[in-house]
Formats: sequence, C-alpha cells, structure tokens
Amino acid sequence: MSDSDRVRETSKQPEGTERTESDPAEADRESETGAAREPDRKPESERDAITVDEEKDDARKIVTGQARYTADYRDRFPDLAHGKVVRSDIAHGYVESVDTSAAEAMDGVDAVITPFDDVVPDKLYSSSGQSYPEPSPWDLKVLREHVRFVGDPVAAVAADDPETADRAARKVEIEYRELDAVFDPEEALDEDAPQLFEADDVENKQSGADYSRNLESHFEGELGDVEAAFERASGDEERHVIQTEWETPYQSHCVPEPHTTIAYTDEDNRHVFITATQVPFHTRRQIAHLFDVPIRDVRVKKPRIGAGFGSKQEMAIEPITFALHLAADRPVKLEMSRQEEFTALRFRHPMQMQMQTAVTDDGDIEAMDLYTLSNSGAYGTHGMTVANNVGTKPLPLYPRVSNVRFSGDVVHTNLPMGAAMRGYGAPQGHFAVEAHIDEVARRLDFDPIEFRLQNAVREGDLDRSVAILKDGDRFTREIRSCGIRECVDRGKEAIGYDDLEQPDEDHRKRGVGMALIAQGSGVAGKELGAAQVQMNEDGSFHLQVGGVDTGTGADTMFSQIAAEVLGCTPEDVVVIAADTDLTPFDYGAYASSTTYISGRAVKNAAEDAKERLLEWGAKLLEEPPDVLDTGDGDVYSERTGKRVSLEEIGYEATYGDDEREHILGDGNHSTDESPPPYGAQFVDVTVDTETGEYELNKLVFAADCGVAINPALVEGQIEGGEHMSLEYATSGDLTFDEDGNPDVLGFRQYGMPRTTDHPEMETILVETHEPTGPFGAKSIAELPTNGVPPALSNAIRDAVGVRLTELPFTAEDLMAALDDQSGAGK
Repeated sequence: MSDSDRVRETSKQPEGTERTESDPAEADRESETGAAREPDRKPESERDAITVDEEKDDARKIVTGQARYTADYRDRFPDLAHGKVVRSDIAHGYVESVDTSAAEAMDGVDAVITPFDDVVPDKLYSSSGQSYPEPSPWDLKVLREHVRFVGDPVAAVAADDPETADRAARKVEIEYRELDAVFDPEEALDEDAPQLFEADDVENKQSGADYSRNLESHFEGELGDVEAAFERASGDEERHVIQTEWETPYQSHCVPEPHTTIAYTDEDNRHVFITATQVPFHTRRQIAHLFDVPIRDVRVKKPRIGAGFGSKQEMAIEPITFALHLAADRPVKLEMSRQEEFTALRFRHPMQMQMQTAVTDDGDIEAMDLYTLSNSGAYGTHGMTVANNVGTKPLPLYPRVSNVRFSGDVVHTNLPMGAAMRGYGAPQGHFAVEAHIDEVARRLDFDPIEFRLQNAVREGDLDRSVAILKDGDRFTREIRSCGIRECVDRGKEAIGYDDLEQPDEDHRKRGVGMALIAQGSGVAGKELGAAQVQMNEDGSFHLQVGGVDTGTGADTMFSQIAAEVLGCTPEDVVVIAADTDLTPFDYGAYASSTTYISGRAVKNAAEDAKERLLEWGAKLLEEPPDVLDTGDGDVYSERTGKRVSLEEIGYEATYGDDEREHILGDGNHSTDESPPPYGAQFVDVTVDTETGEYELNKLVFAADCGVAINPALVEGQIEGGEHMSLEYATSGDLTFDEDGNPDVLGFRQYGMPRTTDHPEMETILVETHEPTGPFGAKSIAELPTNGVPPALSNAIRDAVGVRLTELPFTAEDLMAALDDQSGAGK
C-alpha cells in the first residue's frame, strides 16, 4: 500500500477542530483561579464523545434479561452446591455447642461447617473493602463463637440444591450461654453496660477506642478557638448562640440483587470467585490474608452487578462461601435471601447529632460545633470513617467560618452492623448542618437562602475544614470549581421559590425548603486507578480497566473518555472491567471515585496510546507529530488537513514491512485531591394541619458535577439518589424489639417509596470545569443522597412553623409538633 493510498486530502478543517471564542465571564473566572485553558478543557463545539447521551452499554441486555449476574453463572457448574447460613437467634452470648449430626445425615448434604472446624479460619479481619491497612478494626471472624446480634453467622451448610440446604440449616442445633445485651448507644457508653468486646478481641484498634465502654472510636478536631467564640457571643447582644439536636435511623441498601458469590478451584489449583462486589482487588487481598494463600492464587471476577450502594464494598459472604467450597470439595454458590438482606447484612449507621453556631446580627457565622454519636452496631466495619464524614462533607460548605469544631463517638451495640452506604455519613451530616443553618436563619429573620449564600463556599476559597481531623495541611484544598450559586438560582426558579401559591383550604399550608449539598470525588490520598488501552488492527480498541461498574454506567463513561482522546466512537472501545486476572489494579467503586479516579486513569492510558497513534500517523502523513491530532476515526494534520484512518494505522503498525508494534497505552491515577461536587436540593410540600399528613409536590435538584461526561447517566444517578434520600426522609426505617429481634423482614414492612409515591422530579445540570478531573469532571453518584431530609425539614418549617428533627418524618410526628406549637401558643 502506497502513501498516496493511505493519505486522503480534506478540503475543510476537520470537524471539532475549529476553536471558538470563550465566554468573557468564563475567561475572567479562569484567570482568577489560575486554571485558564487546561489541556483537557474543551468548549462544547470541540467535544465529540463526551457530554453526549451515549446509551448505557448494558441497557438493552438488562431490559431483555440477557445480562448475567452472579447467580446466572450457576449453569456453568454441573456439580454446583448451594449454601445456607445458620444465624444466631439471640442478641448476645457464646456458642456452647453445635450439633450438626441431623443435618449431616440428610441425603444431598455435602458439608456443614462451624466456628470449631479447621476449614474455617480463626483469624480476626475486617470485612470493609478499603485501602491497606484497612482504616477499620479487625473484629470479625468468618463464623462466630461469640455472637453479638440477632443474625450473626454461626454455621453454614452446603447441599445439592437450595431446598435441601435450607432444611439442613434448620436441623443444626445450637446451645448458647446467653449474655445481657445493650441496644441504645448512650446506654452502651455506661461503665455498667454489657461489654461486647474484650481488648484482645480486636486488632488494628482505632483512635480513642475504649472497649470497656463499648467505644470503637473517639475523634475530634478544631480550627481556631471555638470556646472563645461562643463565650464572646454569649455576652454580646449583637451575637447569638443557637443549638439544635438531630437523629437519624438505620437504612437498608435495598439492593435489587442480593449478595451472591460462587467459589471454586480451577484446573490450575487457583481459587476463583464470581461475586457481586464493588471491590474485587480488595476482596482478593483479604481472602488471601484470611485463608493463608498467595494473592497470585486468588482470582476475583465481577460480573454484572444489580447495584451495591456501598453494601457490596464489604467482603460480607465470600469467606463463608470459600470455606464451604473447601469443605464440600465442589463449587459452591451462596446467595442471600431478602430477609437476610434486611436483617443480617449491612446498613446505614444510625446517629444522634448536636449542632451549635455563633452568629452575628448581620448574619456572619463566627463558629460552628458539630458532635455525632454513631451506633456502629455489633462490629466496627467503616465505623470511624463514616462518622468522620458526618462533619467533613457538609462543614466545608462554609469554609470561611474561622472557628470550627467537629467531634464524635462511635459506639457498639447488640444490633446489626452499620457499614458503607451511598453518601457515607454525609446524609446524616447534611441533615444536621443544613437543617440547623435553616433554623438559625429563620430565628434571626433572614431569608434562608440569602443567609446561606452570604456564608457559603465560593470558587477560590481555601477549605481547611475538610481536613479538620487530619494532622497538617496536606489535605487542605483550594476550591477550583464551584457552581453552587448558579445551582441555587436555577433551582429557585424551577421550584417557584418567589411565587408560591397557597391552597384554598385554611388547614392546608404550602412551603418550600432547600439545602446546599457537597460531597467528594474519591478519598484524598487513598485512591489508585489503572487502565490499559490495546489497539486492534481495524482501528478499534480494547480498554482494560479495574474500575467497577455497579450499574451506574461506568463502563459507558470509560468508553466515552477513551473515545474522546483516541478520536474514535465509544462503540469502537470494548471495555473489559474488574477481573483481577485480566485488568489493572483499582481500589474499586466507592467514595464517588469512579469517574474522577478511574476515569482519569482511562484518560491517561488513552493519551499514552494516542502518542503512538500520532507517531505512526506522522510516518504515514510525513508530517511532524506535534501538528497532528485524532478525530472522526482518523489521525489528521491541523496544518495541511491530510488524514489517515485509525484502521490504516492499525494494520500498518501490526503488519508493516519495516517496523511493527502493538499500539498500547498504560495509565494510572492517584492523587491527594478530592474536589467537591455541589448541589442545591429544593422541596415543595403541602401540610395538612388537621392530620399532620404532608404531600410532596415537587423535588428539584441542581447539580454541579463539573463536566458531565454522559448527561443522561448523570440525571439517572441524581434521580436514583433523590429516591434513596426521599426514602430516608419519609419512610425507610429498621426497628427492633426489646430483645434485638428485627421487626422488618422484607420490602413489605420496610416501606420503600414506590413509583406512585414519587413527586415530580426536575434535574438541572450546571457545568463547571474541575481542572484536576478528566475533561473537567467531578463525581455525582453520592451527592443527591444528601438533600431531601434537610430540605424537607426546612420546607415543613416554612409551611407550618414547626421543626422536625428525627427521621423519618411521619404524620404522627408532625401532628405532635403542631399540637405542641398550639399548646405553647395558648
């Protein structure tokens, strides 16, 4: 093939290469922040594959039933055994004996394991899928001789089919030495309270731990001098000190797909897990540690996941599945029932919070003090780190407050274990902070929005409160992108904030509330993503990335980022994700890190491959690489307009006469940065003052997530997050009887809002440019989970003048508050 065959002339500038003048206001903003014309800042006219509503790559497979989840792989194992867990039916005690004889005598039963069997590790570990070493205590065992809540796993059975496994599990007889239990976190701190752990029951203890008082962790941090600020305010008529208290409940993840794992040993004697996990590489490391096998001999394969929301950031069932597999000597599938998901797996931590501010008559906040008491439940997975986020996510909304204190206690009780859940402490913290700020504004007769904006974060601010619990200034951050004021302005207009019509009936009152929202983009200093791009001969690509798609559309987003760099279409990028044997390392899908961390790794890998594309293009076009770029499936010259297709480059590089190369690109990304996305949540509510019932008329969420790589998927994340936030505010709650037995066994009792319960939702995307993110992107997934509880509390306060401070908000609670208000007015 001659050069003249490879190269074709173009009579016009390639589409997408023509520069446009930037908006003057945008240029001024860039100049002020020192972020002008970052290499990956692209005006809309130059974008091809990003900020496009690309169809989610698995959407059609999901709706047609072709998508394969973990349980769907059972047909690949003709000799598959099915597992069932035997769980404690007491809240606290020791297993005295386990009689497995009746179960073992049943036909079709392959194995019954207990805490006393050699195949079950006796090591302590943490099930939290976090970085190494885990920032959580090692206080778990695979099966428990010391049980600490109703639902603790004590034994497990493997049998030919699920029905036999279930019957066998019921035949396992357990005798306990029962101990007193404690269910209230304040009571658990008493010196005379039942003690869940002895000191030697825990390794890797956290700061401030005192297990004699059931205290998993105590933490505190301070900026400035908070006590002095409050003392000054208490003696000054022009200053005010306002204190409030808030309480939040357990919340279930309500994952559509329950926790499921298949474990087997392959023909090379390597241990393989097909499992619904958000953290395949962390799971591989933890399994290797727990069972004393080399990491090289463990493979974790993540198939399609039916959502995780943090619950699958836990290595919750993989160790039991593996122990059953070793005992049965055949592949084993363990799948949780819906009842187990609601009673024995993982949940959002319940919390009690106190918030106090000192504020001037002019509306300047001079001091903020937030304390949280977190109920960690029976074990400490994610206990301290979730509680840390209660303050370090919402307090940075007001970074110019010079005196800030944040402290907390994380306490064990004989209830199910709290863990990672979407928002990771921020929903609890935003409820306390944003409802408190609203209350302060109303007591001082300020418009709540104007009061917030007077004190709220701006682009260019230096945020120290995000690192209030850290030593030194390493994680203090400069705010380089902040669209919060545009979010507020557009949200106000959409909700009709300034033009609210009241109902005709005197007993029906309408109000609007709002809350400012912030989150993060990964865990600063605790993330790593990696990716590799491989070019095929025809100009298509395989992208291998360790990042995990939990149903959010991450694989689609990855293909769009790679395509934008490589100059092809997203359909030309095949994503191979999250298999520890095939893909590069990644910390996993949590902390809103996937786009910001893993997406940046993909971009770096694509740019690495692009360098080789340009080198080969330079050979074929006989032009220097620095005048070449990619686009429309070609490498083209910005100087002459000559083009050569990626397919031609692929074949030439692979089969050329003089030189050959497999074009590859590698990329990693790790950073101390975690830029916050911002949002403004608005709620329109009508309250019936005769019954306490309330009706949500509309939800509006305006979001600044930087540049939205795929706006349709971003909107889907926002609407899903608002649903979870609405559930938290209005209906979701897990309660227990006086013996610690769960009252809620499934969706029927739980009360998740249905489609017919939903108010109208409007989503607004406000574009900013985050210079540290891929093409200016920040995170979005967790941000919208934080807003409905405070905004709804604020809306009810606006409508009828009473403040609800405990989730979920019920008609009975609201009617009681109205009665109290009426009685106080007499």
